Amino acid sequence: MSSTRFKPSALSLAVALATMAPFAQAQNTTQDESTELATTVVSASADASADGLPAPYAGGQVASGARIGILGNADYMETPFTVTSYTEMLIEDQQAASIGEVLINDPAVRVARGFGNFQQVYLVRGLPIFSDDMSYNGLFGLLPRQYLGTEFVERVEVLRGANAFLYGAAPGGSGLGGAINIVPKRAPNQPLNQVTAGVRSGGQAYVAGDFARRSEDDRFGLRLNLARRDGDTAVDGESTELDVVAIGADFRQGNLRVSADIGHQDHRQDESQPNITIAPGLDIPSTPDASESIAQPWTYSSARDTFGTLRAEYDFRDNLTGWIAGGMRRGDESGDFANPTVINAAGDTSSFRFANVRENRVETGEAGLRGAFATGAVEHTVTLSAAVFSSEERNAFGFSDFGGFGSNLYAPVDVAAPPTTAFVGGNTDNPQVTEEVDTRSVALADTLSLMDDRLRVTLGARHQHIETHSYDASSGAETAEYSESAVTPIAGVVYQINPEFSAYANYIEGLVKGDVAPASTATQPVNNPGEALEPYKTRQSEVGLKYDGGRFGGSVGVYQSRKPIGGIENNTFKVVDHQENLGLELTAFGQPVSGLSVLGGISLLDADVDGQEAIGSPSTQANLGLDWMVPGVNGLSLDGRVIYTSEQYADLANTQEVPSWTRLDLGARYTTFINDAQQLTLRARVENVADRDYWASAGGFPGSGYLTVGAPRTLIVSTTLDF
Repeated sequence: MSSTRFKPSALSLAVALATMAPFAQAQNTTQDESTELATTVVSASADASADGLPAPYAGGQVASGARIGILGNADYMETPFTVTSYTEMLIEDQQAASIGEVLINDPAVRVARGFGNFQQVYLVRGLPIFSDDMSYNGLFGLLPRQYLGTEFVERVEVLRGANAFLYGAAPGGSGLGGAINIVPKRAPNQPLNQVTAGVRSGGQAYVAGDFARRSEDDRFGLRLNLARRDGDTAVDGESTELDVVAIGADFRQGNLRVSADIGHQDHRQDESQPNITIAPGLDIPSTPDASESIAQPWTYSSARDTFGTLRAEYDFRDNLTGWIAGGMRRGDESGDFANPTVINAAGDTSSFRFANVRENRVETGEAGLRGAFATGAVEHTVTLSAAVFSSEERNAFGFSDFGGFGSNLYAPVDVAAPPTTAFVGGNTDNPQVTEEVDTRSVALADTLSLMDDRLRVTLGARHQHIETHSYDASSGAETAEYSESAVTPIAGVVYQINPEFSAYANYIEGLVKGDVAPASTATQPVNNPGEALEPYKTRQSEVGLKYDGGRFGGSVGVYQSRKPIGGIENNTFKVVDHQENLGLELTAFGQPVSGLSVLGGISLLDADVDGQEAIGSPSTQANLGLDWMVPGVNGLSLDGRVIYTSEQYADLANTQEVPSWTRLDLGARYTTFINDAQQLTLRARVENVADRDYWASAGGFPGSGYLTVGAPRTLIVSTTLDF
């Protein structure tokens, strides 16, 4: 078992001193002072809604509701879908650096890597959501594509299951298993001055600032978030660098509410653990030492993104509200990758170099109306929405000799970077347009309330058009075109059995563009080259029961979904099979007893493809997190989290079984006052306490079963000063 290494640098030592220096001063505070912890109440929301964000639930780790796509914010008990909204408090207390570190709290979600790169991918109900298919305040495509820091994030909302009607088709082609919406921060009703400094295993240093003000009349608010992260990680040889700047503003007067955001993120990773593919016919090898990077020293990923949104909402009358929103993003990426393939039982590998330059332009918007009226004893809430999305991608790449170079999983060998001249696409100094994606949709829904609001029925449909054009990176010639439309319906029912229990059921569909037939495969020609298949629909039905006891809540639900799979049959490319998912999910959250918060659940999944289990779909995932305020020691809290993932397969034939894994995380925090105006919070956390080496995921891209190494034991320490 390897020990945790701590590699100091000038920046990390300075931060460590800043972290620990206030502690001695804080010890002189009285017990009475430490019981009066500062609180802030968010009075404005990023979605510009009149009611603001749903309030945090007991314990503060999740919210009492979330945004349900175009239906707007809804209480957890009043929606026919399963959704969890993770709060800013959870992010801070767990010192979560990325969205992936937040989502690992969800029993239905696991985190993987992109195909051939370091992009974070989120597997929800066994199906991927690419990081660029997350929505930002309800709009697709605006967030950084590879990785997203948490510094400007107020809420991370996870809706489990198909969602095409609620959010529209994700333009990146994922999201059939769920949706993730990121809610940016807004100025609270009290001035905010907060500085955080910390270090992680490896010597990685971290500083962040969070500042907010509201005008004297409370109509205008401004919030600024800054962050810098730099240094080595707990993986020897791996380093990361992150810069984040984000500004969130809101304005309200009379019937008008406006919110706006602008952000910039610069993120770089060097020598990160690569994805690892196991050659067909081989058993899954034992995991290499997670504390040692097997990456080549010249591999890296660099991404710079600037993004912004503007949203306005206006009440035309008491029962009629309209909204309009728009956003833009500009992104630049470059990277050098060498993902090894294990070729024998001894762990020998073969790799080739892939160099890539990518530029993205995204523009998106939506508009809608929501009105309420009654027909006799039935109350109606009708929502009409239209959305557009447009993106342009410029790309250039180069591959080295596909014969590759050798190394070993357990005794890696550094090689000089081979030239990327074997196969070249475009000019990396001047990349050309390689893909254009345009989508547009119109959605209409009616939520009917009957029996004094005890019964709510939602009916609706979305018409979605998806158009893509692909171009050769060198010549600019069009290589593929896709233009198809589809209608996706929704039907949902919620029945309030009593104040504590509600039953729900839904039928909803997911939607992504269908595949385009290739000219040929490695073994046979294709009769219909270039033919675009109709958009793939995932059809889902779900029933369940929700509980809200005031301080403790949870849900249990059973769902079934069916997803088409494209392939070749009789030399024709078409839908050749379906993935059938049958699952059960149980979640629990809140504060069942004073001072003890609970967050967790279990997800059971049977993902079947023609009698075999789908790639990267564990049958069991379970989480249990406890946060305990220690009695008799004011301001001290201890927390622990156990994460379990059962066996899964890396191939569709189910011959390559990836072992199960369990991870234990422990943390502590202490909050006190330095004086009447300065609150100090000290946090320490150890993730993967046992320092277990494990394969964290299999797959992340449809049809691919590459493996990702889990992170080694990692120590995280930070100090937050509110003044």
